[in-house]
Amino acid sequence: MTGGKNEGRHGFVVWLTGLPGSGKSTITGLLSQKISEKGFLVETLDGDAIRRHISKGLGFSREDITENNRRIVFLSGLIERHGGVSIVPVITPFEESRKHARKTLERYFEVFVDCPLDECEKRDPKGLYKKARAGHIKDFIGIHTEYELPENPDATVKTAVESPEESAQKIFSALEKKGWI
Repeated sequence: MTGGKNEGRHGFVVWLTGLPGSGKSTITGLLSQKISEKGFLVETLDGDAIRRHISKGLGFSREDITENNRRIVFLSGLIERHGGVSIVPVITPFEESRKHARKTLERYFEVFVDCPLDECEKRDPKGLYKKARAGHIKDFIGIHTEYELPENPDATVKTAVESPEESAQKIFSALEKKGWI
C-alpha cells in the first residue's frame, strides 16, 4: 500500500466500473495519488493483476466474471477493515456483482466511468476490441457480453468529455463531501 498511516481512520473502497478502455486505470492512478497525499494507505486492486495472480484459470463467462468480482470484494473488505483504502478499477459488467459489493463492504463508493462504446473502441489501448471484432476474443464485454449500466452509482464521470484529472478531482471532491477524506 502507498501513503501514510491509517491509525484511527476508517477505510473505504472506491469501485470504478465501466467498459474496457473507458479510463478506469488512468483515473485510478491520479485518484490514488490524491488520496495518498492526505495520508491514507492506498492499494489498487487492478482487474488484470487480480486475474493473473488470484483468479488465474477463470474465464470470461458470467459465472467466472462474477466469481472474480466476488474475490475482489473480499480483498477490498480486508483492506477496508484495516483502515486502508482500496481503489478497484474493474469492469464489473453485472449489476448483481456491484450490489454484492455494496451490501458486503461497509464503506463502498461506486463510480460509473461513463464512456461511449465507440470512444472506447477508438482508444483501444490493449487492442482488445480489435481482437474481439475479429473473433479472436470471445465473451468480450461491450461486444459479445452486455455491460449492464449501474442503477445507482455514487458518482459518474464522463471520460469522453472530461480529462482524467477532472474525473479524478470530481471523485475526490465527492469523497471529501461524504467526510471520508
